[in-house]
This record gives sequence, structure tokens and C-alpha cells, in this order.
Amino acid sequence: MSVVVPLIPESAPFTAEQRAWLNGFLAGAFSRGPAARTETAVAPSPALRPLTILFGSQTGTAEGLAKRAAKEAGKHGFAPTVVDMAQTGLPQLAGEPNLLVITSTFGDGEPPDNARGLHQALTAAGSAGGTLAAVRFSVCALGDTNYPQFCRCGADFDQALEKLGATRVTPRVDCDLDFEAKFNGWLLQTLDTLARRPAAGAPVAITTPAPGAEPVAPAPVPAPAVYSRQAPFPALLLTSRILNAAGSAKEVRHVEFDLTGSGLTYEAGDALGVLPHNCPQLVGDLLAALGCDGEEAVPAPDGATTSLRRALTESYDLGRPTADLLALTVPAGLIGAEPGPDPAVVPHVLDVLLANPHLKPPPVRFVQLLRKLQPRLYSISSSPRAHPGQVHLTVGTVRYELAGRVRLGVCSTFLAERAEPGLARVGVFVHRSKAFRPPADGTRPMIMVGPGTGIAPFRGFLHERRATGATGKNWLIFGDQRSATDFLYRDELTDFTASGLLSRLDTAFSRDQPEKIYVQHRMLEHAAELYAWLEAGAHFYVCGDASRMAKDVDAALHDVIIRAGGKSADQAAAYVQALKTAQRYARDVY
Repeated sequence: MSVVVPLIPESAPFTAEQRAWLNGFLAGAFSRGPAARTETAVAPSPALRPLTILFGSQTGTAEGLAKRAAKEAGKHGFAPTVVDMAQTGLPQLAGEPNLLVITSTFGDGEPPDNARGLHQALTAAGSAGGTLAAVRFSVCALGDTNYPQFCRCGADFDQALEKLGATRVTPRVDCDLDFEAKFNGWLLQTLDTLARRPAAGAPVAITTPAPGAEPVAPAPVPAPAVYSRQAPFPALLLTSRILNAAGSAKEVRHVEFDLTGSGLTYEAGDALGVLPHNCPQLVGDLLAALGCDGEEAVPAPDGATTSLRRALTESYDLGRPTADLLALTVPAGLIGAEPGPDPAVVPHVLDVLLANPHLKPPPVRFVQLLRKLQPRLYSISSSPRAHPGQVHLTVGTVRYELAGRVRLGVCSTFLAERAEPGLARVGVFVHRSKAFRPPADGTRPMIMVGPGTGIAPFRGFLHERRATGATGKNWLIFGDQRSATDFLYRDELTDFTASGLLSRLDTAFSRDQPEKIYVQHRMLEHAAELYAWLEAGAHFYVCGDASRMAKDVDAALHDVIIRAGGKSADQAAAYVQALKTAQRYARDVY
């Protein structure tokens, strides 16, 4: 059904942004109105063009960018509709003349949870000729170059849409963690191209959105919060204490920040962004390799002038070398470091300089060859209702040896070794994770699977449920290496169990017996009860390692449903998909 949409004339007493907002509002309202409206509406020219913006998001970043894109599209003559990938499929896409895809990648090149169904449908369709021949599209892929499968999900969508006959209007852009400039450039170029080159024979009227789509009217960009990712709050570090007992092979810390005066708010399940500083010893080694004293003037990422030492300490990533830096080595790409046991563990910037002593670029040129130092996101392990004015984290300190040198996790060791509690102020901001929340209905049961630092959000969930008086049952499955040294928050969990807040606590300590026992094994041991909880409406949560643990837990969940539910593999897959669609299966994995 086509609907003619009235526009606010340019002579009306509104600003351009107000006019864009009103035009988008009318587009959304009229696109859902009755067919009779087409007989009475006045149709000024030009009418707004339809634009569908799909997002695949694990932590909320892609969803936020999709909504930003919608606001910008309204200023360019489009009526945008933002659609969660979980709410659409191949048949619906065939009717979309203009399509933007914004998706992240996580784990080992995997699609976000809400994008899995569409990703499978598109890739399974193969090269089905002109299935999407009427669609014009462009893809913005989000990723992290520290992972081998950088932006793999976005690349998959880009290739699948092309194979199905859709027309790419602008090249895919692959965005690293510092995505603002690339995203904005891609968006403006794509909107301009779509606006200047309408599809052949395409109507200018607005088509009715697909069921489940969310129409988004372009609105004035709200005033930014005082403190945000772009302007983090300098929070006082209150506590950084080790949770492991003596003799543990790990170092996990409980970290607390004071948010007094920040205006920052969060919900249980959100993440906290933390801006670290690099290790002074590493900075000193780099300066020595460059033959610099650190006082040389260089540009910071924001264009301001600062000293080389300060820039390397506070502003630039000294981890994985960029392709531009590697291109200067002889032979290109040879950096002389042995690969680590983990393919994600790669040589660092200092390795490049040490393996190529001739390589001494001028300070200004050197910082131009580096990435901007990015904040690290940590799952929040507190509840704002139980811990007003504070935010807590559970941080695993990263140290390992590679090519004869000890390497340090930038942020984890910053919080463990270099930021002094009671004195240090650390830049922080809240990162929303709307898809990872305790059940809105406090009577619903929860099953939480969180080994190691994956326990973080579930500590917050439990504190939240106690503070709100939620009556739903709570089951935690926690695992680590040894009970005597690695039972994180043992006293709290014991108290939760004694009080009845924690209805069930199962543990899996892998090194306490000859055979390795992990959280997925506990799930299978208690398959009947776990399935009974799901049948009673329980929400199922997983937090922790994406590459191994989360996959094993997902496989175990399917096995539980097959064994205890008496279902076939296909039926179990449909059951799990139904949990995801109902937002009863959520993962916070990394």
C-alpha cells in the first residue's frame, strides 16, 4: 500500500531541524494510517523517500548508530524506519528499496545474537539470482582490529546481499573501535548517493513498514549528557582489591568507583567504559627505541599539541601495530616476534621497533602511525539501587609472556598497579546494554551461567533483585579453576543462598579433580531441572568468553532441551530461537 505524506513547507516558522523532525513524524504517522487517508491527504512535492535501517547489535553500539542514522536521514529527505534484525527476514527485505545495514562482529567472527537468524537466512539463500534485485544497499561494519575476524559479520552481509541481486550504492566501510569519523563519512556519502540517484521506477511515496518494524521520526539530536564516551567523568577510584586467595594462578580484582556529582546513571546489566593509561615502563622503552626524550611536541588525536611522552601514555594504542606501521618494516610485515598460543595475541608496537632498529620515524609521523587508545568496556557488577553513587567492576588482570617480554593488559593492570585507590581519578562512562537486563517481571525465574569474571553482571542482578524485592527464583552456575582460591564473591554468594535470594548455586571448579569439569557439564547433569525452569518461564543468561565457553554453553542448552524435553535437534533449535525472540536468552560475551 502506498501512502502520500504531507510535508511542512520551508516557509513555515520552524528551524530546519524542527521541520525535519515534523516531516519524519508525519511520515511515520501516515505510513501506518488507513488506506482512506490516501484519498484526502495533500501531496506536496517532493515526498519523503523510504529508508530501512537494519541493525545487528550485541552491546547496543550498532543500535545507537542506527538511530543516529535515522535522525540524519530525516534531514536528507528520507522517512527512516529502524529495524532490529531479529524482527525481519528475506521476504521482507525484498520489498525495501533503500537499505542501510549497520552490524557489529563479536567473538570469532560471529554475528550478534539478534542478527543470527537473518545472517543464516541470507547466507543459506546462496546466489538466488535476483531475489533482492529491487534493493539498493550499503553496509557499515563494526569491529575490533585486535581480533582476527575483524568486521567479518558486516562483510558476510555485504557479500550475501550482492549475491542475491541487491545493488551496492557505496562501498562497505569497516570501522574499528574509533568509528566516529568513518561512520559519519559513510552515512553522509550513502544518504547523498541514495538521494541523488533514486531507483529506476521507484515510487516517491512511503511504503507501509513491515510488521514489527519501528518507525523512527527524525528528531533534533538531544543535548549530550555532561559526561559520555566523548567526555568521560573523572571518577575517584575507591577500591581495587584482589578476590583470589593466595596460591591462585589468577588475579581477579573487585574495583569500585565513586560517581558522586557525575549525573551518570546505569542499570544492572550495563557496562562501564574505562579510559586507561599505558604502562610508563613500556612508554620509556618505546622512547628509547625511537631515540627520543619524550618532550617532543606531537599532535594528540583531538588535534591539540602535547608532549610525545604524554601522548604515548594517555592517547595512543601501543598494542597491535597498524598496517601503516608494518608497511615501513623491511621486509614489509617482518617484526621478528614468535606467535603466541592464542591467535588473538599478537606482537606489539615495540616489537616492530626492536626488530627494525633502523626504523626511527620522526615523533609527529610516529604517532600518526598509531591507533587512538580506546576505552575498555567492563560488565558492571553492582546495582544502582543497592550501591547508590557507586559502580563496581570485576576485572581479570592480564599478564603474559611473548617473545621474551612480559606483556600487560592495558586497562586491567592500570587498575591493578598504576591507579591508586583514594587518589586516582579515572575517566569513565556508562555503556547501555538494553538487551541484557534482569526480567522486568520480578516473579520470573533466572538462570545465570557465569564462569570466572563472567559472574560480574550476575552479582549486579542479584543485588538488584534483593533491592527491588523480586520474588522470582534465581539459579547461578559459576565455575573457575579451584574452589580454595578462585571462588569469587564466596561470602556474598553464601549469604545470598542462606537468605533464599539465591535459590540454587552450582559450581564447577575445573582443577579440583583429575577430570576437567566446566559449567556446561553442570547444566547437563541437571538437565531435567534446568528444562523445568525454562518451561516455567525462566530467563537464561550467559556471560564470559565468546570463543569457547559461550559456544559450549549454547551447545549444552540444546542438549538439555533434547534430553529433558524429548525434542529432536531441529525442535531444540527452534525452542532456543523462541527463547531469543522472546528475549529470554541473553548473552554478554566477549
